[in-house]
Amino acid sequence: MIHHVWGLMAHPQREWQRIRSENESVKQLYGSHVLVLAAVPVVCSLIGTTVVGWHFGENLQGQEERVQLSLGTALILAVVFYALILGAVFFMGRAVHWLAKRFDSRPSAHRCTVFAGYMATPLFLSGIVALYPLIWLCLLAGVIGLCYTAYLVFIGLPHFLDIDQQSGIRAAGAWLAIGVLVLEALLAVTVLMGGYGAELF
Repeated sequence: MIHHVWGLMAHPQREWQRIRSENESVKQLYGSHVLVLAAVPVVCSLIGTTVVGWHFGENLQGQEERVQLSLGTALILAVVFYALILGAVFFMGRAVHWLAKRFDSRPSAHRCTVFAGYMATPLFLSGIVALYPLIWLCLLAGVIGLCYTAYLVFIGLPHFLDIDQQSGIRAAGAWLAIGVLVLEALLAVTVLMGGYGAELF
């Protein structure tokens, strides 16, 4: 279970080669990696929003602004958040497949989804900071996770698509642009759910 996490963080080039040689199915990917790691930001957010509460700084009177959710509301939001993350991985796999049509290798849609699932590993792990949900801290962790994800994409996508480095950089740049939009949408939904969840439900 989640056997590639350490390799992707410690020696990603070697780990991408291992992942490619395994010919893993989407079902295996979700069962052994995505379902487990996608739960990290969800569970941490659940704990953070119910025990600590979202911190939005101080108001004009110098009082701390904090939104703390009830367990029932937080559970509903956690299920929605989890479904959105799983859907985002699937969508990004389809984005890789769409980009791959321009190249001779043309990996299958399920292979592209496997690539997207492993690529998201740093973003999943950055969700640990949601245990103490400060807006700036969550954004900082998200930026760090995104930067390492970009690194994984730039070194992994050329090998995955069997293309030269220059074409790989262009493809990775286009794919990351899509990924940033998806991440921003997830962050916006997360903040809205964390800050206004009690009013929404």
